[in-house]
Amino acid sequence: MTSTTVRLIAPSGYPHDRDAMTRGVARLRAAGCTVDGLDVLDRTEHRFAGSDAERVADLNRLAIHPSLPDIVLAVRGGYGATRLLEHIHYGALRERLAGTSTLLVGHSDFTAIQMALYVKSGLITFGGPMLGPDFGAPELNGLMWGHFWRAVGEPEASARWATPSTAELEVAGPLWGGNLAMLCSLLGTPYFPRIDGGILFVEDVGEPPFRIERLLYQLHLAGVLDRQRALVLGHFTHCRPHGYDNGYDIDAALDQISQVAHIPVVRGMPFGHEPDKFTLPFGVPARLQVAAGQASLRFGGHPHLAGAVSRPDPGTLPQIP
Repeated sequence: MTSTTVRLIAPSGYPHDRDAMTRGVARLRAAGCTVDGLDVLDRTEHRFAGSDAERVADLNRLAIHPSLPDIVLAVRGGYGATRLLEHIHYGALRERLAGTSTLLVGHSDFTAIQMALYVKSGLITFGGPMLGPDFGAPELNGLMWGHFWRAVGEPEASARWATPSTAELEVAGPLWGGNLAMLCSLLGTPYFPRIDGGILFVEDVGEPPFRIERLLYQLHLAGVLDRQRALVLGHFTHCRPHGYDNGYDIDAALDQISQVAHIPVVRGMPFGHEPDKFTLPFGVPARLQVAAGQASLRFGGHPHLAGAVSRPDPGTLPQIP
């Protein structure tokens, strides 16, 4: 087995939970990984993990670094990636990373960078776990850990989950998506991808149900949903109604979108701001099937780790306080 090199980047919020970051680094090392870029854990400027110049340099440095890491891992989300989009060296990153097995992984605010890299550089990245909230969680989630190593270590992978969606379905198209608020924030900009016939997945956190509905309506009214084969709904965490809502909850909001969208809507995929989390490549061919309350998503053609890599069972890792 070869050691997997993980380079940390901090394009968004500063790593406020230092215990989680320490656990994440320790777990990756216990799994046989070499972890570089630890200096990003010490940067703070207002709510950000350093200045805009420092944070975008984490990405741009990949284009000139003499040796590429296996995995480029965001330490956390928050806000700040949008400020970097005009300053990313897209052409240089395309020349350096296209066709390599280097994997860029993150979710939440990282969605903005994923969209921009796809549009401007044609690079396939991964929506998946981050250092602090996932690898550094008090208890390591087995589904997240196992699926991550399968998704990044194989040329083809799949994700299966129980879904309340009852209609049978089989569609194929490019897999793409991420955080719903970040997707909508880039509508009308040069960084929003034009993907037709796709399988769009979304998640969000901390938004009340009416805002989730409004964001999905934005995609609907902008014609984005109509151009897709299916909409897959992940976690909507802490999306609680207010007293004024009179029982209008997240299910009611999603029911409304299911009625007005002209495409199938599949619920319940483990993705977002919860411990259960799939790792999903952005922009690769995929096939979605639903039958008898079970959904299956198969995808391939994404960058993956070259050679044999260690994929320890989470139960075999040492307890890390």
